[in-house]
Amino acid sequence: MAKKQTALSGEREGFGSRLGFILISAGCAIGLGNVWRFPYIVGQYGGAAFILMYLLFLVIFGLPIMTMEFAVGRASRKSIISSFKTLEPKGTKWHAFGYVGAVGNYILMMFYVAVTGWMFIYFFKSIGGSFVGVDKSAVSSQIDAVKGNLPVQVCTAFLVVALGIFVCSLGLKKGVERVNKVMMILLLVIIVCLAVYVVTLKGAGAGLKYYLVPDFKKLFSDNFGEAVFAAMGQAFFTLSIGMGSMAIFGSYIKKDKRLFGEATTIAVLDTGVAFVAGLIVIPACFAFGVGIKDGKFNESGPDLIFKALPQVFNSMGPVMGRIVGSFFFLFMIFAAMSTVIAVFENIIAFGMDRWGWNRHKSCLINFILLLVLVLPCILGFNVWSGFTPLGAESDIMKLEDFIISSNILPLGSLVYVLFCTWDKKAWGWHKFLTEANTGKGAKFPSKLRFYCKYILPILLLLLWGQGIISTFRWFK
Repeated sequence: MAKKQTALSGEREGFGSRLGFILISAGCAIGLGNVWRFPYIVGQYGGAAFILMYLLFLVIFGLPIMTMEFAVGRASRKSIISSFKTLEPKGTKWHAFGYVGAVGNYILMMFYVAVTGWMFIYFFKSIGGSFVGVDKSAVSSQIDAVKGNLPVQVCTAFLVVALGIFVCSLGLKKGVERVNKVMMILLLVIIVCLAVYVVTLKGAGAGLKYYLVPDFKKLFSDNFGEAVFAAMGQAFFTLSIGMGSMAIFGSYIKKDKRLFGEATTIAVLDTGVAFVAGLIVIPACFAFGVGIKDGKFNESGPDLIFKALPQVFNSMGPVMGRIVGSFFFLFMIFAAMSTVIAVFENIIAFGMDRWGWNRHKSCLINFILLLVLVLPCILGFNVWSGFTPLGAESDIMKLEDFIISSNILPLGSLVYVLFCTWDKKAWGWHKFLTEANTGKGAKFPSKLRFYCKYILPILLLLLWGQGIISTFRWFK
């Protein structure tokens, strides 16, 4: 009873240090998309020229929304399921989105846990030398064998869920903060070491030129509109904004730092990891002629990670290939698990905020729930492989990703923007600005009110519409 009263009284755990908050928030943002999407779209749309446009959208698009998420979290001291209800004017229904955001976190984990399990499988495959002496077609077919093996996928999903819930059960400081600090530091060390090794490989220069030399002709080609949406989308999706994944960490931080500066630091870390990942992936593929067609890098998504890169590591020789491959998949495990633990913490906070559960009870209930929820994605690759909900070549994972990436994230971000800019009928601009600018550090510019209230919502609606159109153009 005492624990329930504590949970309902508004008392809140807090991070032990600012570094913990920065690394955990960055860990939530840093995920699989940093590796299997960012290098591909940078090369596809003009290299460094595209990066400049991406950074522009990161500043004018991603940072304001992340700051708003942090502000709502810190002002309410609640997760998304309760934060809007705490701050909304009486009689309004903003809190309804809290349940949509909560569901979004669960849907994200329904496929993210499965993919993280594949990272563990490939890590052990790399250590065990499973790719040594195997031809390209055999390497490429191994991921299909993994997807088709129901018992193995269930076991690895169980491992991922068990590890994530165990870390969260230890508490915010002793579990989530401590473990994510270690993982993020090791992640940064590993990725820098891998990048240094790869850029010194014979033949890597062509990849570096492709990745880093600005090609404004390619950027401003007939696909310029497509490039704009790609840059906008990457700046948006890379920060994991729109469904409360960042708001939860805002609810744990003190009021001694202004939130715009904190959001900027996290965005810099996230972008840095994505950029360095490109220094590993593209030069390595060019050095060994894998995933390259007509002088262009043409791999992205799971095929890049589980088909092309194992071929690259295999080409490095039996010893060096095993070493580099093992460390690469260890880096991917840290990137994926940092996101899993961060989202699990958000999920666990739902029950604590909404129903007054203690941490251990929420962990136990969600452990069972998550194990059940991940099954449709796993079954979609084998038993239910005939189910193509979005048309040919789609599956359950692509449906779950579509619900999150193309709908809940952009529309959820729109809700945050409107909630923080509409006065009287919402939390309002002045309350948001006061919360965001409390403490020391970079201020959120008050002159951005018109932009945030009128232009940013239009951009979000355009991005949402583009995502819907692109999805149904791809799956016919």
